[in-house]
Amino acid sequence: MEKEVVVFCNEDGTPTGEVGPKLESHTAHTKLHLAFSCYLFRKSDNKFLMTRRALSKRVWPGVWTNSVCGHLAPKETMENAIRRRAQFELGLEKIDDIKNIIPDYIYTTTPFNGIVDHEFCPVFVGCIEDDPKPNPEEVEDWMWVDWNAFVRMMVRTPDKMSWWAKDQYKLLKDHEPFRSLEK
Repeated sequence: MEKEVVVFCNEDGTPTGEVGPKLESHTAHTKLHLAFSCYLFRKSDNKFLMTRRALSKRVWPGVWTNSVCGHLAPKETMENAIRRRAQFELGLEKIDDIKNIIPDYIYTTTPFNGIVDHEFCPVFVGCIEDDPKPNPEEVEDWMWVDWNAFVRMMVRTPDKMSWWAKDQYKLLKDHEPFRSLEK
């Protein structure tokens, strides 16, 4: 298996032409690199797929977060990266209606075990129907929840939520489908 890399980019998301090994590139001074974040909803009842990161993850282990996120491979489109990571992390073969709802989201986390994440990370939504079959090296747990349950969890137990999910929520609540879902 080829070693996973990150694609470094400028502030507008344009790749610089440089790549670095994924694990070694995440340091206390992580350079801006391409990523994505995706929120998946079940078509039949509009429930949101919430996932909990594996306890073995080097950064942010065991936190609850959005459905799937990851890094792009060189020359890979965002949509292809979403499908690849959803298949790898969650065993999902089919995602429909992928939409980019926040195309220019950039974040820098607070340090976690000496590592700072710094990503140009557009935010997507998509629809699925199947239950996930998680890869235990990536996903510890998962559940279908209505969006408001996810929001309540962020408010009541913020220490159990991923840094980026809390940060993205500030923007998501102003976009569909989230605006319509929040009560």
